[in-house]
Amino acid sequence: MGYVSAVPPSRNDSAAESADGPEVGGAPGAPAADASADSRGGRRSVAVALLLGALGATVVLLASGRTWARGTAAVGVDALPLAADGRAVTGLPAALAIVGLAALVAVFAVRGRSRLLVSGLLALSGLGAALAAVLGADGRQALDAQAARTTADTAAHVAGLTHTAWPYVTAAGAVLILAAGLLALRFGRSWPSMGGRYERDGSPRTRKVAAIDPDRPEDLWKALDRGEDPTR
Repeated sequence: MGYVSAVPPSRNDSAAESADGPEVGGAPGAPAADASADSRGGRRSVAVALLLGALGATVVLLASGRTWARGTAAVGVDALPLAADGRAVTGLPAALAIVGLAALVAVFAVRGRSRLLVSGLLALSGLGAALAAVLGADGRQALDAQAARTTADTAAHVAGLTHTAWPYVTAAGAVLILAAGLLALRFGRSWPSMGGRYERDGSPRTRKVAAIDPDRPEDLWKALDRGEDPTR
């Protein structure tokens, strides 16, 4: 007969730890990894939103000052060439681009629900500028008004109407502003605020009392000047 031991076999603790380790050790590390990824995404979104907003506003302001439409007005037997830039056709894209720039700066000056509202204003500025540029791309009304002023004939109309690509360049810049607003709506909660490090939390500050050496008369006099009792 073989030898039978009453002592139970020892448990392989290292194997048990390796089997249980992933479930126990993986749970605390997952939130930290997610927070780190969110922080990196927030920093990247700040840079991208600033670039898109500033570039889009610049494109809108420059393109809206270019010629959008051309035509001619009949003056007797002659044809007078006419041209209308984007601001003569519609001043809305340029105005909304300025509003978008202001909103882009204001996003970093506010927090909480106010930041959400400013981000929405930024997105709406880009959307409105894009729609205004596309809807005003024809430019016929502006050229008809210019023909009436030039010929002194209120019934005058523009002829030979042609268009340029600048209205659509303006709309493309407005789309960049819209994209910056959408980024602010999505990631704006994690963005930093201007001057946030200098704000007080409202709690009273503790006053640090200087140590008083009773053997030094100058410390006693300084304590009396501060209104303190040096004998305590």
